[in-house]
Amino acid sequence: MSAFPEIYLVRHGETEWSASGKHTGLTDMPLTDAGEAAARKLAGRLEGIGFSAVWSSPSQRAYNTAVLAGYGSAAAKKAELSEWDYGAYEGITTKQILAERPGWQLFRDGCPNGEAASDVGLRADTIISQLREVNATILIFSSSHFLRVLAARWLGLSPEHGANFVLDTASISVLGYEHDLTEPVIRRWNQK
Repeated sequence: MSAFPEIYLVRHGETEWSASGKHTGLTDMPLTDAGEAAARKLAGRLEGIGFSAVWSSPSQRAYNTAVLAGYGSAAAKKAELSEWDYGAYEGITTKQILAERPGWQLFRDGCPNGEAASDVGLRADTIISQLREVNATILIFSSSHFLRVLAARWLGLSPEHGANFVLDTASISVLGYEHDLTEPVIRRWNQK
């Protein structure tokens, strides 16, 4: 365990759309049976860690993951933790988008009628400011693309660098510090 605060990031359990590769931003999808089972297993993986606070995206997939992992009574919903707004690309796969828009990349190009990486980055910066103000070990439940941008911004990288971090459903990642609070690092990533 680090001498400094750590930020635990949990991607929600599987949904029908995450399993099929459909972009799921603001559509409030429930967890699948497999997603619920994986969320329950998170309890044992997080056991014994003293969290000062638990924050969740308001989506049912993130919040229900928190509930099933045993943190529902402590989880505060924060709108800034919502997944990327995919706009016109909501509910369709990258393969379908590329068929109509060859070369498209989410983190570079954003989504028509939705968010650009910079928009998501601003929300991530708000969360990071709150985390640094609290300066304690916090548990966060959210979605893949938002958490990837959060990790990039934690490191001081542009939001577009979130493209370099992949997250599986029901994975745990940990942000923290190395030598002091001026050296943010990724301590663990995408652990299943």
